[in-house]
Amino acid sequence: MKADIKLHMDKAFDFVSADAVKGYADETARLNHVLHTGTGKGSDFLGWLNLPAEIDEAHLADIEATAKVLRDNCEVVVVVGIGGSYLGAKAVIDALSNSFDWLQTKRQSPVIVYAGQNIGEDYLYELQELLKTKKFGIISISKSGTTTEPALAFRLLKTQLEAQQGIEAAKKLIVGITDKSRGALRTLATQEGYKTFVITDDVGGRFSVLSPVGLLPIAVAGFNIRELVAGALRMQILCADDKPFAENLAAQYAAVRNELYKSGKKIEILVNFNPKLHYVSEWWKQLYGESEGKEHKGIFPASVDFTTDLHSMGQWIQDGERTIFETVISVQEMNHEVRVPQNQANLDGLNFLAGKRVDEVNKMAELGTMLAHVDGGVPNLKIELPKLNEYYLGELLYFFEKACGISGYLLGVNPFDQPGVEAYKANMFALLEKPGYEEATKAIKARLH
Repeated sequence: MKADIKLHMDKAFDFVSADAVKGYADETARLNHVLHTGTGKGSDFLGWLNLPAEIDEAHLADIEATAKVLRDNCEVVVVVGIGGSYLGAKAVIDALSNSFDWLQTKRQSPVIVYAGQNIGEDYLYELQELLKTKKFGIISISKSGTTTEPALAFRLLKTQLEAQQGIEAAKKLIVGITDKSRGALRTLATQEGYKTFVITDDVGGRFSVLSPVGLLPIAVAGFNIRELVAGALRMQILCADDKPFAENLAAQYAAVRNELYKSGKKIEILVNFNPKLHYVSEWWKQLYGESEGKEHKGIFPASVDFTTDLHSMGQWIQDGERTIFETVISVQEMNHEVRVPQNQANLDGLNFLAGKRVDEVNKMAELGTMLAHVDGGVPNLKIELPKLNEYYLGELLYFFEKACGISGYLLGVNPFDQPGVEAYKANMFALLEKPGYEEATKAIKARLH
């Protein structure tokens, strides 16, 4: 049997007591049961909860077959989506890809690029210029098809693809991931005959990485989605409704972070010592920020890449306001080996490292940083991955999702809605004089003058 990811909390117990954290056992068990019985806030958005167990062979085969069509016919595939519609896929793809894959002249898989995650005119211009000489396809992800950022990008890219390939050929290179029966993208996909996958109503965007939203781009990039799902299924079992607190990592993580929050630690910094995990942190920030930041409550999720950011943010973390705690993702076994060579001149003074693996240096930086930060008043948690691969990423993603649901309920908020996200949209539409926003347009213009 494979090892599982581990959670270490001992370096937090100088700041909150182990007994206080264990005291959450009954409440986290109750809230875990609330999740599984669908009796809590946001219960109509719990489709992610059993998703790993519900993904069947036919569904996986369909995703893999669709990915093969794009892989066989495209040099570039553009994933169009915003928030959870792209961050989960990008987190996994970046974590598993060769760091310099974009420099390869001969590739086995298409380059995956992203659009619809911003409204940057230069970004879209430069993307369209790049695609003029490329065979490309599009994966458009949106329940409604009318979210401004992805809808705008998709309109531009669809027009370009049809111009370059012809309307009929373009239809075979566009995949829609959208609502089952309604919305602009569903209507267009039905009219044009695009291949589609469904985002079910009960799966919110930030919890969608283990649905076709994440699985299709990951498969197009050439990675094993079956292993990703297998890892998630393993964690689903490990964090199930019947697992006691002492064995349930999701319940423990929810408990310790909420106890730290009560003690005045208002900011959680997710730390990695592996640059491939940068977008895992970005995905995590959306998951926890959008789930818990409500009713003037919530731990603020931040992230850093060490050791890089030790030379910029390290000073603040070591000596700044003591309102933070760190959660470190530590990868135990590297996929490659590099050793430090001996050098006769030794001008850099590094011969004391000769013969050591670079990862040993990195691990000592990790340990030394943790000790320094704990001494400086920063509680540290550690999540340990045996290796960086599809299986353990699947475990990690589901672990964070399950812990987020329990943690949000501990906080007393609905972890599955996002009412605050709508405020900027209403103002933007009014400023752009969108039909139906006439009164809001007048009110905003009055405020601005």
